[in-house]
Amino acid sequence: MAYSNEKQIEKAVLVGIIFRNKEDVASQLKELERLAETAGVQVVGQTHQLIREVTPATLIGEGKVEEVKTLLAETGANLVIVDYELSGSQCKNLSDILEVKVIDRITLILDIFAGRAISGEGKLQVELAQLKYNLPRLSSIKGTSGRFGGGVGMRGPGETKLELDKRIAQENIYKLEKEIAKIKQNREVQKKNRNTSGVFKVAIVGYTNAGKSTLLNLISKAGIYADDKLFATLDTTSRNVFLDYQHKMVLTDTVGFISKLPHNLVDAFSSTLEEAVDANLILHVIDASNVDYKKHIEVVDEVLEKTGITAPVLKVYNKCDKLETQTDTDGIYISAKQNIGIAELKQKIMEFMDQKM
Repeated sequence: MAYSNEKQIEKAVLVGIIFRNKEDVASQLKELERLAETAGVQVVGQTHQLIREVTPATLIGEGKVEEVKTLLAETGANLVIVDYELSGSQCKNLSDILEVKVIDRITLILDIFAGRAISGEGKLQVELAQLKYNLPRLSSIKGTSGRFGGGVGMRGPGETKLELDKRIAQENIYKLEKEIAKIKQNREVQKKNRNTSGVFKVAIVGYTNAGKSTLLNLISKAGIYADDKLFATLDTTSRNVFLDYQHKMVLTDTVGFISKLPHNLVDAFSSTLEEAVDANLILHVIDASNVDYKKHIEVVDEVLEKTGITAPVLKVYNKCDKLETQTDTDGIYISAKQNIGIAELKQKIMEFMDQKM
């Protein structure tokens, strides 16, 4: 069945969740706001709660629920986005009390994935992730008096399946897994052919919006879509690149990482990470101008470790044109947008190639 990625403008109140006083709730809410804007949502209010003891029915306490209800009335918002994974019952209970649609961070990210997937495999992966995430929540979603009838959280290839019962949804999950397994098998054959070619493989990884696609475009002239948005691209892009007459490589862009992303969603786009597993060199692109760049490095390092990547990693501190000083000495500073430091980066890659080849 065909589906539409057309986005409806919705107004949202954001609810940040922290469990320790030292957590930076401001940066967390800022990232959630960027995610909401990427999904086409207008953020009109926000609040947060330090949770010392979880309220099972609603996650947040009764007083905070009332505060959110007041914010909804003052702003005219028709959506609440919680920066934490909600259970189906918590989502339903909050929606019933607040009388608006309530979604969590994961549902929001899946919505963005649904709008950004281009390839056939990407769309299948989105649908599978949506179904797996929503399967235990079907009864709760159905019981929210139609507040989940459309908009953010209900778009993409998985949306039509929410109307089905669990048995049919499980059957669809099984079919999708078989289709994806076939695609993966075909990719393994292609990968073996590439491995026997002796070509040096370089994978670009990094936190979302670090500038990976911009760097790929600059080095390879690939013309891949790049924008100042989270998850601007989801699908794997590989290009043959000649650095000089004797240095040729295959350069691959991968999906951007983000914090608080459950492992099953990483699995959903494991096809892009497989390119990193087989790479001879990893370019870890970092937005050095972001105040939270060190936390972003930790997120990426953690995912790389879980994925079993053993290739050497070259840290590439991007957007150096926005910096007053360059404090990190464990990598190379560039600006992909301003074409600064690219010659030095290419030289570094060629040095790795000479060592490997």
